[in-house]
Amino acid sequence: MKRVVIGLSGGVDSSVAAAMLIDQGYEVEGVYLECYNEPGCRTDQDKKDALKVALKLGIRFQELDFRSEYREKVIEYFYSEYEAGRTPNPDIVCNREIKFGIFYDWSMAQGYEYVATGHYCRIATYKDSPRRDLQGESFKLQRARDESKDQSYFLWQVPQDHLSHILFPLGDMLKSEVRAKAKKLGLVTAEKPDSMGICFIGEVDVSKLLRDRLGEKPGNVVLYPARPGLAGRHKGLWFYTIGSRGGWEMNPNMQKTDMEPLYVIGKDMKKNQLIVGGREETMTSQFTVQLTNSNLHFTSKNQIIKYQAEKIYVRIRNLGELTEVKSLKIVNCKCKLKIETAKAVFGVASGQSAVFYDKNGVLVTGSIIV
Repeated sequence: MKRVVIGLSGGVDSSVAAAMLIDQGYEVEGVYLECYNEPGCRTDQDKKDALKVALKLGIRFQELDFRSEYREKVIEYFYSEYEAGRTPNPDIVCNREIKFGIFYDWSMAQGYEYVATGHYCRIATYKDSPRRDLQGESFKLQRARDESKDQSYFLWQVPQDHLSHILFPLGDMLKSEVRAKAKKLGLVTAEKPDSMGICFIGEVDVSKLLRDRLGEKPGNVVLYPARPGLAGRHKGLWFYTIGSRGGWEMNPNMQKTDMEPLYVIGKDMKKNQLIVGGREETMTSQFTVQLTNSNLHFTSKNQIIKYQAEKIYVRIRNLGELTEVKSLKIVNCKCKLKIETAKAVFGVASGQSAVFYDKNGVLVTGSIIV
């Protein structure tokens, strides 16, 4: 019987994933990862619910304390990216560094054959890829059956050589089916609301977090295209992201009833200026991403030509629209890749991830928007 360790978060998804693994004949053990426990978060309740699920399912249960690692690798990244004027994605870093980083390494060292989670994602296998396991199969992430819950976007930085030891039991299930199974099994998490917000932290006031850590740094809000006068004042560039609306103090002379809604379209870090404009200014069909060794496939001119011929699609935010890629071009001494899409996309933000898929929903690669 193959041993599987599953991250039990105290939510309905990981609870049902554990039950499914038991049904499939695995020897299942549950682990709660404690990564954040500050006033206002629901860590203590989640931990209790995870234990109740383990007892109900009759599986072994233990806790791992990764708070210091989470603080170092995820929280510090979160603050440093905002301070630099970029928009971070802590869930992606958490999956890479914590769930499928130190937790994965711990699991392999303990002799488990698989690590499982309650993510909505699938793992596809292929026989014709240069990246193969001992059986000659390669493994690639694929979008979940439930498109409204698909989490493959958050998983693009999971090392590909880990995928042969990872299980996503919910990949072929609808959320409604997961809820129904949890209810049928009498799990305490059956009606529990889904966790929202930052991975392991939940729903928090991001502005408060940033204010407590970085303070405020007021500056001018300017209009694009450039027009006479100031549009207003902002509280600090880290409080705003590309595509967001409001949150700054408008110039009373510009508050006209017929004025179009204004969105953040850029930041001038040197001048400490927030640049705003109409929705049209937030739309673009061209943006640039990093081209580094962390990318899965965009590493040579031939591979870029290959993917252009096969037609691929890009998503710039979780559950965002999949937009066809029109062209790919290496620029800046082969350090960056310029993306042109078939139609304009909204709110492309530096620091976020661009994740690419083929026509079958298989994740081709991902990179960071610059």
